[in-house]
Amino acid sequence: MGSQSVKLIANNKKAYHDYFIEGTYETGIALHGTEVKSLRMGKCSIKESFIRVENGEVFVYGMHISPYEKGNIFNKDPLRVKKLLMHRYEINKITGKMAEKGYTLVPLKVYFKGSLVKVEIGIAKGKKLHDKRQDIAKRDQRREAEKEFKVKNL
Repeated sequence: MGSQSVKLIANNKKAYHDYFIEGTYETGIALHGTEVKSLRMGKCSIKESFIRVENGEVFVYGMHISPYEKGNIFNKDPLRVKKLLMHRYEINKITGKMAEKGYTLVPLKVYFKGSLVKVEIGIAKGKKLHDKRQDIAKRDQRREAEKEFKVKNL
């Protein structure tokens, strides 16, 4: 397995800002040929996407794959709901977690693993406003410290 090349297509940095990511899963995704071609060209955004579990199946909403230029009639709706492929036991585990308080599923990354498209999803807990403020404060402190360090070392 280690020899498969991994090529990042889309990254959801906002998720790490808005949520505490408690665990991640690698999932497959059911796509059409033209969508895979668009992904090869890096035309994908998951900024606005979210994940729902419906009838024991996992779907990603709002994942935008730009239409493939040469795909014309075969192009699918760029925002169509796409099914994520996971093992039943993983889905059960996730559903159990989500039944607990305040857990949600967020797409974190879309990437090629060899020739397969994978979506990394995170089981996440929403950050409260004060958590975000704390993060921002920490980041500012770190920046200040780095600035001082640079000044000292000039």
